[in-house]
Amino acid sequence: MTRARLFHQPLRHLQDRIATGLITAGGIGVLLAILGIGVFLVWEAAPLLLDGENASLAMLSPLAWGTLKAALMALLFALPLALGAAAYSAFFMSTRLRSRIKPTLEMMEAIPGVVIGFIAGMLLAPWVERHLASTLVVIVWLPLSAGLAGLVWHLASRRWQRRLPLSWAALWLIPWLIVMFILALWLTPLVEQTFWDGDLRQHLYAVFGLDYVTRNALIVGLAMGFAVIPSVYSLAEDALTEVPRPLMEGAQALGASRWQAVVKVALSAAGPGLFSAIMIGAGRAVGETMIVLMASSNTALLSASPFEGMRTMAAAIAIELPEATAGSTPYRMLVLAALLLFLFTFLVNTLAELVRQRLRRRYQRLGGAS
Repeated sequence: MTRARLFHQPLRHLQDRIATGLITAGGIGVLLAILGIGVFLVWEAAPLLLDGENASLAMLSPLAWGTLKAALMALLFALPLALGAAAYSAFFMSTRLRSRIKPTLEMMEAIPGVVIGFIAGMLLAPWVERHLASTLVVIVWLPLSAGLAGLVWHLASRRWQRRLPLSWAALWLIPWLIVMFILALWLTPLVEQTFWDGDLRQHLYAVFGLDYVTRNALIVGLAMGFAVIPSVYSLAEDALTEVPRPLMEGAQALGASRWQAVVKVALSAAGPGLFSAIMIGAGRAVGETMIVLMASSNTALLSASPFEGMRTMAAAIAIELPEATAGSTPYRMLVLAALLLFLFTFLVNTLAELVRQRLRRRYQRLGGAS
């Protein structure tokens, strides 16, 4: 038996060395590939940058603005839902329900962007165009109705609170939101007649000069926000879950409620991790191509209106690069746009990783102190 162990020990060491070598080679290969992509983009875009033609560079302004506009609309929709869901599942949801809901939400990240873009462009955009007032009323009313449900639960008797525990609110809140959704649709004609003279689109044009386009920034924000939610939720939930429990228990022992402990202690302790999750979501939103390509009008506009279209740099590259001649000015402009996207994504991911390491060191110090 001893001889067999001695015989297999050199083989085990050899396997470990081979595995270590393959992992090292793979890591170095990834770094070299990233460096090669950056060098290629800089080399191809250098003639345009050295020429100093401001007119050519100014043509990228609508694309850059469209990219930021689409990312901002997506984050405005995704961050409240993702961060709220992460805080609820980390500190309030029951363990049994969390074990089922969290993997389901994380699996949503596997949905292809082209599928989300197709649904947004073919189904969501025409529906919103026909029911614009209903859409705005629902967007405003559903968050308020969720807060109203929390107030009603807080004022309810102990018997009803035990029947509808907060740890299972993710289930009993669904029928409430469905009823509130139907109520919002039913009240929309009255709201539109009272506040918008019976025609919201005409009111927007007459008062604010806003024209409505079928595929616009609002549709892109809803669709892209749906795609961003899983990644932000997963990272934020992990950051909140890793907050040392003695911090929460100490805050509650001093008289704070669970909600006060979450707001005052947990969010502060997990701040770097939450920031990292937001940065990763922003990087995903900026680099998204197919959703913007299929859910927007792809019109290069410098407009802040959520009811008008835009064209992002990623969408412009996907549309125009196959027809651009290598070495021409349009080709180099598209390469420059790709370089800007590359630098932004690289910086965002680097910043997110630095913040994550800072969070890990903070937790280690807290763990050592406890």
